[in-house]
Parts: sequence; C-alpha cells; structure tokens
Amino acid sequence: MNFEFTEEQNMLRKTVRDFTDKEIMPYIADWDRTGQFDPRIIDKISELGLMGVCIPEEYGGSGMDYNSLAIVCEELERGDTAFRTAVSVHTGLNSMTLLQWGTEEQKQKYLVPQAKGEKIGAFGLTEPAAGSDVAALETSAVKDGDHYILNGQKTWISLCDLADNFLVFAYTGDRSEKHKGISAFIVEREWDGFSSKAIKGKHGIRSGNTGEIFFDNVKVPKENLLGEEGEGFKIAMSALDNGRFTVAAGAVGQIMACLEASVKYCQERETFGKEIGKHQLVQQMIAKMEAGFQMSRLLVYRAGALKNQGKRNTRETSLAKWQACDFANRAADDAVQIHGAYGYSDEYPVERYLRNSKAPVIYEGTREIHTIMQAEYVLGLRQDKTLNHMLPAWEESSTVHGI
Repeated sequence: MNFEFTEEQNMLRKTVRDFTDKEIMPYIADWDRTGQFDPRIIDKISELGLMGVCIPEEYGGSGMDYNSLAIVCEELERGDTAFRTAVSVHTGLNSMTLLQWGTEEQKQKYLVPQAKGEKIGAFGLTEPAAGSDVAALETSAVKDGDHYILNGQKTWISLCDLADNFLVFAYTGDRSEKHKGISAFIVEREWDGFSSKAIKGKHGIRSGNTGEIFFDNVKVPKENLLGEEGEGFKIAMSALDNGRFTVAAGAVGQIMACLEASVKYCQERETFGKEIGKHQLVQQMIAKMEAGFQMSRLLVYRAGALKNQGKRNTRETSLAKWQACDFANRAADDAVQIHGAYGYSDEYPVERYLRNSKAPVIYEGTREIHTIMQAEYVLGLRQDKTLNHMLPAWEESSTVHGI
C-alpha cells in the first residue's frame, strides 16, 4: 500500500482548495442565509474539468483516478456541502453509472457532454413513499411502441431545477416482482410532461438546489432504457456505490473544516487566563476530530483503491460512508461546543457545518441501513457477486495513486 499522494493529486488538491477559498468561502454564509444556489459555481467547476475528473478522456473527462474524485469532494465540502453534493450527483450517481452501464451511443450522447460540464446530470430514485425501501416506488414506465410512457414523481432530488438529464427508476414489470420489476431510464428535462419544484425550508444544505421532479405521460424513447428491463435495481445499487464514495469523501472534508475552524478559535479565545486550546476537555474534542478525520480518510481511499482496480467495493464503500458521516456529525457537534455561544451564531461557520452534517447521515443509505449491511457481511448473511457491468479499472501510469 502506498500512503503518499502523487504530484498530480497534490496539484489537484491545491487547485480545488484555492478555488474553494476564492469562489465559495467569501460568499457561502450569505448564500446559506438566503437559500441561494449560484449556478455560476457549477460553470466554474466545469471549467476546471472537475465535473468529469474520473471519467476517461475518450468520453470527455479528465482521466484521473477515483481517489482524485475523492480529493475533489473533500475540498469542495470544506467550502460547503452543497457544492460537493453537485459533484456527487452529477459525477458519482449519474455519469459514472452511464460509464458503467451505458451503450456506446448513450455514452456519446449523454456522458461526453456531462463529463465536459456542458450538460448537468442528476439522479431520481427516492419518492415520497419510497426511500430505504426501493421496491415501494410507484413511478411507472409502460411500453408503447418505440417509447415508454413515464408517470410518477421523485423527491429530494439534488439539482432538480438545474440538471439537463436525469437517471430515473420506474417499474416496467409487475410490482409483485419487486426489485426485479424496476428499470432505469435516461430522461431529458426538455421533454413534454417533465416539471420540477424546489423544496424550501431545509434544515441544512440551504444553498443547495433540492426538490421534486414530476413525470406526466413523459415519452421516453426505448433507446433511453439504461441496461435491460428489470436491471434497474442493480443499476441503482451500483450507482449508490459511487455516490456513497463521494459522500464519504465529502464528510472527510467537513471534518477538516471543523478542525480548521476549531483550531483557529482555540488559539484566539481565552478563558481562565489561557487559550481554550490548553484546556484538556477542549483538547479531547480536538483529538476526537483528528482521529475521525484520519480514520475516515483511510476508509475512503481504501474504497477508492478498489475502484481503481475495477473490483466490487460495496462493503468497503458502505463502511466508509457510514463511519465518515457519523464522524463528521460528531465533529460538527464538538466544533459548536468548542465555540460556545458563538457556535450557535452564523457569525461562525460551525453552526452551518452542524446543520449540513445531518443530511449525509440520512441520504444514500441511512446510518441504520449501513449498520445492518455491515453486520450481515460479518455474519455471512450478505455476499457481493461480481457484476456483469463494472466500472473500468483505472489505467495506472508510473505513479501509484491513493492507498
């Protein structure tokens, strides 16, 4: 195992960090207060080649490895969860799934412009009555000649008002078949019958665009079926392997942000005649953050190393997502505690970190779902098989990336 980042990865980290410091940090407090998502940030992220960072160059991407995607997510979430979420959804859930499951025609039509940042992709699985229980979804796609007629709605969809293309999951078979009756489709915003609506009043990630999308007799060409009929559940789960990886990496970035803010405050604030960082109980909280940061990063880059080798990584990615998000939630809580009453005010960023840290504990597999998954792996009740469709292994150069 190699624990050193390559020169290319260090340059990437510096590029994204400088971008975050210049384009996000000075404005994020105001965007969060007003619930504003600035789409120009996505344009600028695209200009840096970050929306297709791990997509092969032949499909319009930057051709970097999967741990480079983790670096991008770390550094963007250090600025705010909303912008890491945009990359998670566009790259992790949508583009990497097209790379894994799409036909050559689908890749040329949809993946290439998305990898270049010319088009934005999103993901539609969750419904008002279907979250962890995917088989409970109600959206349907009925075959009608050369098309499928899509009806239903999805909720908690990131980039709902901004994305051009959506991966949408719907029943094409009998609902009694449950998971085996679900199929996946590529849906374009501009098609008749498609509409979207933002959700207001969120507890956290207020500067992110999140909402609902609706399908009213949307005609989907049969060539926009992703994979085969009935493969939708497998496709969704493989997409979540990629999305969860980016969420876990983002959580590492949030712990980093909590540490930076807390260390700065510890060195500025004095109580009882000395810096608060010299009080042992404050040191205990800082130490826990550091431990969470280091352990989470190791779990993330371990999963990334498996991705780089083209190996199934559901178990490792689940563990990384569960632990990193829990560590981030605790780090944000401790960061507020360290700041005392000031931590309760948006004069300091830590109250935003605490609000933002809750959603990742819920989405892309709740804490409880991942707990069950890990127990089942250990008890021999769950075993992953190699998928017929796997992400391509990363082509290594003379240097070794990640861990």
